[in-house]
Amino acid sequence: MLAETPSDGRKRLLLIVLGALGLLWPLLVHYLLPRYGAWPLLIALAALAWWRLPSAHRRWGWALAALIGLLLLTGSAELGLRLWPFVINLALLLLFAHGLRHPPPLIERLARRQEPDLPPHAVRYTRRVTQAWCLFFALNGGIALATALFADMDLWTLYNGIIAYGLMLSMFAGEWCIRQRVKRRAEAHQDAL
Repeated sequence: MLAETPSDGRKRLLLIVLGALGLLWPLLVHYLLPRYGAWPLLIALAALAWWRLPSAHRRWGWALAALIGLLLLTGSAELGLRLWPFVINLALLLLFAHGLRHPPPLIERLARRQEPDLPPHAVRYTRRVTQAWCLFFALNGGIALATALFADMDLWTLYNGIIAYGLMLSMFAGEWCIRQRVKRRAEAHQDAL
């Protein structure tokens, strides 16, 4: 194994910091918006979003620039900030749904990293889990959009900065429990043969 260079360590730290900022976005907006206004935060968000795009997708930077231009023309910088959780849910929904349309689904690919020869029941299970996450991101994204458009800042922050993460954690925990039960059932069935 190759030794990690200082540059690799800095990149990893930067990715962790950016990930934490992304997770804390609603709380940061709630705190920083009254102090700095919407435009500096929106421009920082757009720059970070463009920088984090994989190079193959940076050609979509024009869409990001057009969106910022539209927000500028309509005077809706704050709405742009508040739409970020919706955009993230939409992107995750599209990512997971793409795997359903063009197999293997993302969850199956992740499962195959631990178990390359997934049995057919496990492949079906990963597809169902992918469908469940698609439903989650659709519902969560819809609520994020509704809070961005119609809720006050406190409710928007509460839902997108706390409640949504609690729901996601519940989804992870529930899926893990169901997966353990499915595994035990499959092992018992295998032993009975």
